[in-house]
Amino acid sequence: MNLKLHKPLCIFDLETTGTNIGKDKIVEICILKVNPDASRESKTWRVNPEMPIPNETSEIHGIYDEDVKDAPTFRDIAPKVMEMLAGSDLGGFNSNRFDVPLLAEELLRVEIDFDLSKFRLVDAQTIFHKKEPRNLGAAYQFYCGKVLENAHSAEADVMATFEVLDAQVGKYDDIPNEIAPLSEFTFHNKNADLAGFIGYNDKTEAVFNFGKYKGQVVKAVFQKDLGYYGWLQNADFPLYTKKVFTKIQLSSKF
Repeated sequence: MNLKLHKPLCIFDLETTGTNIGKDKIVEICILKVNPDASRESKTWRVNPEMPIPNETSEIHGIYDEDVKDAPTFRDIAPKVMEMLAGSDLGGFNSNRFDVPLLAEELLRVEIDFDLSKFRLVDAQTIFHKKEPRNLGAAYQFYCGKVLENAHSAEADVMATFEVLDAQVGKYDDIPNEIAPLSEFTFHNKNADLAGFIGYNDKTEAVFNFGKYKGQVVKAVFQKDLGYYGWLQNADFPLYTKKVFTKIQLSSKF
C-alpha cells in the first residue's frame, strides 16, 4: 500500500435520489475502512429514502423504489454509519463536493451532529483532475489498468476509488502519502461549510461566497445586520451551512 495511514481511512460512496444536497436522500451507501496495517473491512447498506426515486436517476444507478421499499431508513442505520466512521479520515471520488455534504445533511436530519473539524477529507477526483482530467472509469483504466465494471454501483465505485487513490500516491512523486497533506492537496478551494456558500479571505476569516454581502466577513455582517442571519436560517440552505452560520453568529456577540 502506497498510502501511509496514521489512523483508519474510510472511503465511501453514495447513490442518491438526485444531486440536490438540501433535498435529496441516500438510497445506498458503501464504506470501505482501510486501517494503518492495510487491513480492510467494508459495509454496504441499501436505504429507503422515504421519497420516490426519479426514474432518470434510477436508470443511472439501477436502484428503483421497489428495491428499497423494505430497506431500513437512514435514521435506522445512521448510528452504525457513525460507528464505522468514528476516529477515521474520509475519502471518496468527488466526495468533497457531493458525498460529504450530503452525508452531513442526512446525519443532521436525524439529529446526529457531524463536525467536519474532526475529519480530514481526501478526494481522489481532485487529484485526478489536477493530474489527468477525466472520470472514475477513465481514472481506473489509467491508474490501475482495469476496466470498471458495474459503474454507479456504490460498492464497485468505492472499491475502484480506493485502488485509484492508492495508485495515485504511488505514481506521483509530488503527491504526499499521508492523509494530512493529502487532504490539503485535494481541495481546490477551502470553504467554511461543505456546500461552498462560506469561504475564507486571506486572513482566514469566513466570508460570504454569494448574495448582497458577497466577499464580506460573515461575523462583521451579522454584527451590523442580524436580520440577515434570520433570513439565512429560514432560507433553503443545507443544514450544515446553517450550522456554520449559527456558530459564527454566536461568536459575533463577543
